[in-house]
Amino acid sequence: MSRPPVFAAEEYVEQAYFFRALAERMSQSLASQEVLAALREEVLATSNLPLAIDFLAGELRLHGVMSPAMAKLGHYFSGFQTFVVAEAEDESGHFDLNVGLEILRREAEYRARGAEPQGIFLYQIESISRNRLNYDRGLTAMADDPSFNDNWRDWVLGLRRQLGMVELVDLIYVRSAYYEQQQARRQTSRDEPLPPVLFGEKEGRIALAMRHKDPSLLFASMHRQLGYPEVPVPKAAGEEQQRLDMVVRRMERLEARLKLVEEEQRGGIDLARFYEGSGGGPERG
Repeated sequence: MSRPPVFAAEEYVEQAYFFRALAERMSQSLASQEVLAALREEVLATSNLPLAIDFLAGELRLHGVMSPAMAKLGHYFSGFQTFVVAEAEDESGHFDLNVGLEILRREAEYRARGAEPQGIFLYQIESISRNRLNYDRGLTAMADDPSFNDNWRDWVLGLRRQLGMVELVDLIYVRSAYYEQQQARRQTSRDEPLPPVLFGEKEGRIALAMRHKDPSLLFASMHRQLGYPEVPVPKAAGEEQQRLDMVVRRMERLEARLKLVEEEQRGGIDLARFYEGSGGGPERG
């Protein structure tokens, strides 16, 4: 899967609008295909998003879900974006799509303002933690983030083996500039150099102060100090509506599949119509 580039602020502004409007209109029980068709006309034509929506709409008609299409557009949608939608579309899961789209909206707005890799990492890992998503798949998706260099990528992938055995707060601390400063003051002799610094002095101080405390306190402090978005979580009062929305989406998928079966029995499925006006989807970069 190709890695998406870091887009200009304009692209992230349009993505944020897309995720917000998609969540709002789907919560009104509007058909997903109709919502995508309308948003295709609303988003800025000079962005790459209209082409991506064309491809999403075609794949949604064919499969009833969006995440496979997002995975095919790995040069546009990040691995984390695809992961969040896939978790929400998992029929055996508990994660609501509206919450997932809100996570992506806030992240896109943060990127439009000029996100730092430290804030991106903390926002994404907190989103996974607070919404009880799959850590292994989530960290794998995070590692290919366009804001991360090779040092970040290697470290994030390594977290899959370390989390659970080592606290996140300690893993952040030992990769911070503050830890490096402490080691230099102690003049500790080392056979090997310290690994590359990923977090600043401030993040290191916070991590050290939050050792042996509830992880939610670490996230709350980092959120206040670094200014990354607050992570959305499901509201208990809306659980019944969330379950109803999930049932409605599952029925839409079943209906789409039944239509495909009927068409096949009548003589085959014309796949060409799924990509009318899209040119077969956005070209890969």
